[in-house]
Amino acid sequence: REFEAEIRFYSGDDPLDVWERYIRWTEQAFPGGGKDGNLAAVLERAVQALHGQQRYYKDPRYLNLWLKFGDYCNEPLDLYSYLHSQEIGTTLAPLYITWAEALEARGSFRKADLLFQEGLQRKAEPLDKLQAHHKQFQARVSRQTLLALEDSPDGDNMGLLEIAEPQRSSLADLKGRGKKKVRAPISRVGDAVKVMNPNRSSQPQASLQLPNAPSFAVFDENSVSGPEIPTLTAQSWPAPPVPRAKENELSAGPWNSGR
Repeated sequence: REFEAEIRFYSGDDPLDVWERYIRWTEQAFPGGGKDGNLAAVLERAVQALHGQQRYYKDPRYLNLWLKFGDYCNEPLDLYSYLHSQEIGTTLAPLYITWAEALEARGSFRKADLLFQEGLQRKAEPLDKLQAHHKQFQARVSRQTLLALEDSPDGDNMGLLEIAEPQRSSLADLKGRGKKKVRAPISRVGDAVKVMNPNRSSQPQASLQLPNAPSFAVFDENSVSGPEIPTLTAQSWPAPPVPRAKENELSAGPWNSGR
């Protein structure tokens, strides 16, 4: 292929451009995904080839590549934690928006709000987009909180009002009415948790493989108790997750490979 040859013999100063065009072409040529397009494999090769190139850490194109890669991961939250620990995309709004929405889908509203707050503190760009998504998130939490308060008038869900600050007084006045229940949009299969995200197409999911590499930080699920920036606990992180397609299982290549 043309792109394969360009990648193999590329000698310019922006290899990310080649990979971005290759990925965009793959998405357009194989909009349904699957093994023919093998987008997961192309994304895996791209993150391997560009791994450790810090000049791209604040580049929206690079972050977008990683977030697409996350769509193929069985546990995207691990990927977002890895990006955060490496300072990849931490100046960019899409990291906080994508991560927060993944947490929201699991019902982790407080952690999602803390991520939005961190992004706002860092003035992640584009800031107006981050602010808009945060307001939309607060509105959704307000609706969830109202339903929760109607079902539980003893105050068990009052903590969510701190997240839905703009609607606090009106929601408090409505406390105790009705008997509706609120459920996080997730389904459980055995011990696995599957996020039901209507905006994400059905993709072959990745399993986590851990070759040798540096450490990263992940959320301590029991540590968040107040409006502080999320507490991150250092844990062993060998390398980013490797996607494995159902039809065509992928094997992980060496992470020190440049092409």
